[in-house]
Parts: sequence; structure tokens; C-alpha cells
Amino acid sequence: MSDGHGSEPSTPPRWAENQPPPYAGQGQTPWTAPGDSGPPADAPPSGQVPAGQAAQGQVVPGQAPPYGQPPQGPPSYAPHDGRAQPPYGQAPYGPYGQAPGYGRPSGYHPPPQALRPGIIPLRPLALGDILDGTIKLIRSNPKATLGLSAIAAAIGTLPLAIGQAVYYRSMGDLLANPSALESGSEVPVGGLVAQLGGALLSLIIQFFLVTVLTGILTRVLGRSVFGGRITVGEAWRLTRSRLPALFGLALLTGLIALAPLAVAVALVVGLYAAGAGVGALVGVSLLLALAYLAYALFISTHLALAAPAVVLERRGVIDSMRRSWSLVRGSFWRVLGILLLTQIMVGFLGGILSVPINIVSVVVIFAGQGSLAATVITTILFTLGGILSSMITYPIQAGVNGLLYTDRRMRAEAFDLVLQTAAIEQQRQGWVPATADELWHPSHAAGAAGPQPTGTPGAP
Repeated sequence: MSDGHGSEPSTPPRWAENQPPPYAGQGQTPWTAPGDSGPPADAPPSGQVPAGQAAQGQVVPGQAPPYGQPPQGPPSYAPHDGRAQPPYGQAPYGPYGQAPGYGRPSGYHPPPQALRPGIIPLRPLALGDILDGTIKLIRSNPKATLGLSAIAAAIGTLPLAIGQAVYYRSMGDLLANPSALESGSEVPVGGLVAQLGGALLSLIIQFFLVTVLTGILTRVLGRSVFGGRITVGEAWRLTRSRLPALFGLALLTGLIALAPLAVAVALVVGLYAAGAGVGALVGVSLLLALAYLAYALFISTHLALAAPAVVLERRGVIDSMRRSWSLVRGSFWRVLGILLLTQIMVGFLGGILSVPINIVSVVVIFAGQGSLAATVITTILFTLGGILSSMITYPIQAGVNGLLYTDRRMRAEAFDLVLQTAAIEQQRQGWVPATADELWHPSHAAGAAGPQPTGTPGAP
């Protein structure tokens, strides 16, 4: 191949085989069929018509036919493969609309498929690509995704399971004698406090765990995009230095999300203390709830891509939040819709997996009438149900967030060009090196300013 400096190839290129030379001989043109020796000896010079032919409407080779009359006779040219064209009026296609010599049907042809070395095609992603890539992420790295999710689910579900068990145990007397409730026996307050406290503690723990787990699984996703695999130990080793930033991100995000809620609750309590009527309290509470819901959706959507930025781009807490905000800008409603759809799917799937175990737990606690053995069994069953549900739903949430981050970078920074270039090089090498993780740094984005490593798009 020519290097662009005037050197000629030592051998002709492969695509030039069996093709006629540009001007093989006198009287031939680039469109002359191979084997033609030029015009016959008795042919008149070009542009002249033999006497008597023009009146009969016959066409001379190399001269246009009269207006309104189709050309006749064999063609004076042939395509590069040397086969003559069919006569005028006959379709130049074979069976089923297939062009001769090309082996493909005529008409519209879809564009070529994008490179797909791993879990997603290396182009801007549609909703189906994101969901399909998330499932492939779990299937291609089951130990890293399901194993880490099971550990996180066990930690996050345990307080809720203990609170539920304490509540059912406190209801032992009422379960043994349901008629006592009609006689004026009070429902144990301690059990209700334990149940609500356990649920609240589980929500807080799960919020932090999901943020950290999203960061760790994003590291797994970063390698899976290229078709590579990563072990749990390697994912932990690559991510543990980012744990302080992930915890800080979860804490700051939680404060930003909960601060308006605390103000709303304080306002309602103040109105109640001031003697406001029930109707006013209900109306104000409803308006504040709707306003807070809109605020929570707005904030959570704009900060949804912060955890991948912390891990893959090694940014700080504030910088990663700004990064997520800038990536979501211009595509807020699309990102919000995908996140809401994911939450609905996750809730539905989690219910299918956990509800049967929770029903068995309730049956056990009623049959045991609040005994210690029934309490222990119920705690174990609740924990297993939470683990089974969360070990599937956590990776789905993390995968969708990570692929949304990837999609936004492709659309905003032409990052798909960087991924395609790297994938081609990895295919040539035959393996995915660990240095592929560095491609996620923003300096590798197409058109990024500043110095870039040699071999990446935009590098000198």
C-alpha cells in the first residue's frame, strides 16, 4: 500500500486483478470490454454515418440514437468484470432482483451493522440496546455482578428482616388470641417502631450500597463493552481507591434529595401546631408532595450518571456531579423515561421473586404464633427473599445507569469513534488488554482538547 509519499506498490492491489487496463491499446477506452480489438477496419470515422443508414434510423456505435428511438444492437461497453450488458429494454437483473455478478438484491440496503465486540454495539444506543446490554452484562460476568449484588443485598436487607421479625413476635399474643383485639388490647408500639425503623435503616443502607455497587459494576461494564471479562477481585482492586468518592457522592446526593423533604415536613408540622384545619393540612401536604416528587425526579435524573464518572473518569464528588449534569443536559426526558421504566421493571421483577417467600414467612409466623423458632425462621426467610430479589435488580439498575452514561458520551462527544478504533486494534491483537479501562478518560473523547496519547482519535 502506498505510504502517501509517492512510492509505488511492488505488486498490483488485489482489487485490480482481472480488470482491463485504462487504455490497453489504440481505439480502446476505459469502458471497452476486454477482448475487443477496437472498431472494425471498414467502420467509418467517429461522428460520420454511412450513407443510407441515417434515413433508416439505424444507430452507429459511438453515436447517440435519434430522439425518441431506443438504442439497438449490442452495447459498445461492458462493466469491469467483462460481461456484456443485456439488450435495451431487458432488466439487468437476475432471479429475485439479483444483480448479475454482485450476489445481492437490488433496491434499498440497510447500512452495515456497527461493531459489537462486547455487550453493546459501538454506536449511540436505543432503549433495546441498553436493556439487552444490561442482560448480557449479567450473563457474561455472573460472578462479579450476581456475587457482589448478593453481598450488598444481604447487608441491606438484614435490618428490614429483623424489624419484620420483631414486629411479628410482638404480635404473638394477638396472633394466639385474635379476640383480644376486640376486647381493647393495644397493638404493641415497640413492634411497629422496630418494623418502621428497620425499613428506614434498610433504605439508607441500600441507597449507599447501590451507589457503591453501581460504581464497582461500572468497572465491570467498562471492560465488557470490548468483550473482555473481569473477576470480582480485579474489579474490587480497581475500584477500592474510588470508594471514598463513591461514599461522598452518596452522602451529598442524599442530603440534596432529602433537604427539601425535611423543610416540607417542618412546614406541615408548623401548620398543625398553629391549629390549621384538616382540609388545609391535606391540601398543603398534597401540594408539597407533588412538588417534592417533581424535585426528586429532576435531581435524581441529572445526577444519575455521577457514579460512572467517579469510577471510569476518576473524578471527585463535585466534579462528577457536574459531569453527570452536563451529560444529561439536552436529553433529560429521554434519560428520565429510561430510568422510570427501569424502576418499574425492577419493582415488578423484585415482587415476583420476593413475594412468594414473604407469603411463606407470614404463614410461618402465624402458625408459630410468635414463638422464638418462628421468629428466627421468619428472619431467615425475609433475608433470603430480599437477597434473591436484590441480587437481580441491583445489577439491572447499575447496568442501565452505566450504559446510559456510555450512550450520552457517544451522542455528546462522539465517543463511539474512540470505542470503535480501540475495538479494531484489540481485534487485531486478539485480546482485550487492561489498558482498555483508560479509554474512558475524557481526554480520549473525539475532538477533546489537550494532549492525547498516541494512537487515539485526535492525537497528532
